[in-house]
Amino acid sequence: MNLRNKLVVYLLFTKGIFVIIFLLTAPFLLERINLYQTDLLLIDKREQIIESIMQNGSEALLSYQEIGNEGSFGIFQQEFFQLKKTDSDSLWNFIEITGRYVDDQWVDYRVLNYAFQINGQTYHLQIGTSLEQIFRTERNLIVITLILLTLFVIFAYVFNAITTRWITLPLEEITSKLKHCKSPDLYDHNPVKTSTSDFRFLDYTISEMMYKLEELFAKEREITANISHELLTPISVVQSKLENMINDTNISEAHVIKVSESLRTLNRLKVIVNSLLLIARVENNQFLKNDTFSIQDLLTEVTDEISPIGEEKGLKIISRYHSDYHLTNANRALMFTLLFNILNNAVKHSNQQIGGIVEVACGMESKSFFVTISDQGQGMPDELASEVFKRFRKKGIQDGHGLGLAIAKSIADFHNMEIHLKTHKGEGTTFRISWPVE
Repeated sequence: MNLRNKLVVYLLFTKGIFVIIFLLTAPFLLERINLYQTDLLLIDKREQIIESIMQNGSEALLSYQEIGNEGSFGIFQQEFFQLKKTDSDSLWNFIEITGRYVDDQWVDYRVLNYAFQINGQTYHLQIGTSLEQIFRTERNLIVITLILLTLFVIFAYVFNAITTRWITLPLEEITSKLKHCKSPDLYDHNPVKTSTSDFRFLDYTISEMMYKLEELFAKEREITANISHELLTPISVVQSKLENMINDTNISEAHVIKVSESLRTLNRLKVIVNSLLLIARVENNQFLKNDTFSIQDLLTEVTDEISPIGEEKGLKIISRYHSDYHLTNANRALMFTLLFNILNNAVKHSNQQIGGIVEVACGMESKSFFVTISDQGQGMPDELASEVFKRFRKKGIQDGHGLGLAIAKSIADFHNMEIHLKTHKGEGTTFRISWPVE
C-alpha cells in the first residue's frame, strides 16, 4: 500500500474511532438531550399559564380550571393538562412519569407537577407529554444522526483523498522523476515545487546524489574506454609479431601450432576489448543519432546475414512483418549491431534438429512499435534470465564472453528503447524491443 492510501486509511481510522465512540454514547446522550428539551417545553408551558393567570386574574384561573378540572388531553392523547384545587399546603414542583386512562387506554406521560396559591387557595397544575411522543422524537434524532454520520464518513473519505493527494503530490513527482530516469545524467534536477520542507530536503538530497552518481559513472566509463583503447595497441603489436613468426619458414610445426593457439586467444581478447570499448562509447554518447531508416529493411539485412549460419544448423528464419516504421534520430550501424547480436544469440540457442524455427516479427501495438525475436531453444531458468543483460554473465546463458546482449542493452538504452526477455526453461526465448510512437 502506497503512502497516499495509508494516509487516507489512517485518517479514516482516526475518524472511525470517533464515530464508534459517538455511536456508543449517542443513545444515552440523545435520550438525556431529548428529556431535557421535553422538560424545558413543559416548564415553558407552565410559565405561560402562570403568567396568563397573573395578568388576567380570576377570569383566566377559572377558564384554565374549567378546561383542566377533569384533565384535558390533546389530539391523539399526546399531551396532558390538568388544573384543580387541592387541600394540601405543600408547594410542589417536580417532574414524574405517570399514567392515565384515556379512552379506555393506558397512556404513560412525563408530567410536570406544580402547586401554587392564589387568595389562600392552593392549586395543583399538571402538564404532561406522552412518553411515546418522546421516544418517537428520540428515534427520529437517532435516524437523523446516523444519516449525518454516514454523510460525514463519505465526505471525510473524499476530503481525505483529495487533501492527501494534494499533500503527497510533490512526493509523487519526485518518485516519478526517479522512475523515468534511466541514467543519472538524464535525471531532472529542476526542484519540485512544494511548501513541505521534508519534500524539499528529499528532492535536494536525491538531486545531489544523482550528481555524484553521474560523476562516478562518467569516471567509470572513462576508465573503461581508456583501458580498452590502451589495450588495443599492445594487442595489435603482439598479434603482428605472432603472425610474422608463423610466416617464418625456419619455425617448426610444433611452434606454429602453439603460435596459432596464442593468436586465437589473442583474437578473443581483442574481441572482448573492442566490445568493452563499444559499450563505453555508447554509454558516453560518442555516437551520432542522425539516421533515418526503415525497420523492415534493417531486419531484412540482419536476417540475410544470419541466414547462412542458421541453414548450417538446419534452422529456418521466418519473418512476420505486420507493419513498418521509419526510425528517425537513430544510429543505423548501432541498431544493426543490436538486432544482429540478439538474432545471432537466438540462432545459437535454437534446437539443433532439422525444422527448427527462429521467428523475427515487428509491428504496432498500443502506440508502440515493437520487434520480437523468438527461438525454440531450451530457454533458461528465471534466476539466469535476470542476469542476461549484464556483462560477463555468460554461465548458462550464452557462449562467448557474455558481452553480446550487454552491448544490445546499451544500444537500446542509447536509443531510449525498452528491451525485455521472456523465457521459460524448455519453452524457448523471446526478446522484445519496443519504443513509443507519436
